[in-house]
Amino acid sequence: MISKDDIKKLSTLSRITISEEEGEKLAKDLEGILSYVGQLSEVSLSKKDVTGSDVELKNVMREDKVFGDSMRAEVLKESPKSKGDYFVVKKIL
Repeated sequence: MISKDDIKKLSTLSRITISEEEGEKLAKDLEGILSYVGQLSEVSLSKKDVTGSDVELKNVMREDKVFGDSMRAEVLKESPKSKGDYFVVKKIL
């Protein structure tokens, strides 16, 4: 059971103002959520596939291809500012 003190603590931690009426409704909602989570914890997964899918999962990999540096000079030449092999951009932070 969620008490009024629990709701006040949640209100303080989340930095939101909760009226007495809202607190009662929130307590009922949270009890429902916690009850549902409690039901989920009772489900046995020992005989289930934990992936949650009946389709066989397969990772598709491709071979990496190196294309060389021929485009680097062209791309850097088109940029407004560059320094060596890098783009120069405005500081964001």
